[in-house]
Amino acid sequence: MVSSGTPAAAPLLVLKKISDILDAFSLRKPELTLTDIREATGLPTSTVQRLVGNLVANGFLDKGGDHYRVGLKMAFWAAPATQNLDRLEVVKPVLQDLRDKLGETVCFFEASMNYRVCVAMAETRHMLRREMKVGRLLPLHAGSAGRVLLAWNGELLRDVLSDSLDQLTETTITDRSSLSAAVEQTRRDGYAITTGERQTGASGLSAPVFDSQADLLGAVTIMGPTLRMPLEVCERWVEDLLAAAEQVTRMLGGRHPDDAVGRRTPSGTASTPSQG
Repeated sequence: MVSSGTPAAAPLLVLKKISDILDAFSLRKPELTLTDIREATGLPTSTVQRLVGNLVANGFLDKGGDHYRVGLKMAFWAAPATQNLDRLEVVKPVLQDLRDKLGETVCFFEASMNYRVCVAMAETRHMLRREMKVGRLLPLHAGSAGRVLLAWNGELLRDVLSDSLDQLTETTITDRSSLSAAVEQTRRDGYAITTGERQTGASGLSAPVFDSQADLLGAVTIMGPTLRMPLEVCERWVEDLLAAAEQVTRMLGGRHPDDAVGRRTPSGTASTPSQG
């Protein structure tokens, strides 16, 4: 192990600082000022200025006015890493990490015909849990994952609205205009929180994952009993959820459409979840 006091450690420390700077950029925050980078990394202003200047000079970052973004050269280097990736092999570790952090079941849903299907999951270790398994088909009009899958697929939304909306619980949305409004709210927010729509006493929150064309691939969902996931808990977990969905999107070489940036309400809290 190299001691931090040896000459060989200096390049490693510089690489760590460079890594911290690049980590400050995200799909929700693709452009940053020097002040933004300093606040995100905690590095001294002089260090940020020097390293950012070097990163721009070598194509790691691009500069426009007083803002910086990850350079296009990085996409060239990343292409071999993302080629032929099995998306489920990318998704599964992210689901597991989120499950381990929050303790609840985390799933990845995709649209299949006019349903949503669970294609990957990391199950909670709690004895009390929401029943779920890979391959299970569920309706799209009830629950946070369905809300997300409809929010960025207009054709699918039209198909669902053209059919009857079955009443699954007392709070299931069965009115077409109400469902349209809830889907539009999800699109504005960049995520969805629902309670008791598909199963009484159960909560869920979901966020979208996109491909390189900014088309929707699926939804990352945290689900569990409302007893452990009341509204205030779901709201606290929104940032963790969005970070996980963004991680999958980035690892698959995807990008967000302009209206999927995980918006927050002016107060800084998540929007009120649908109760049906």
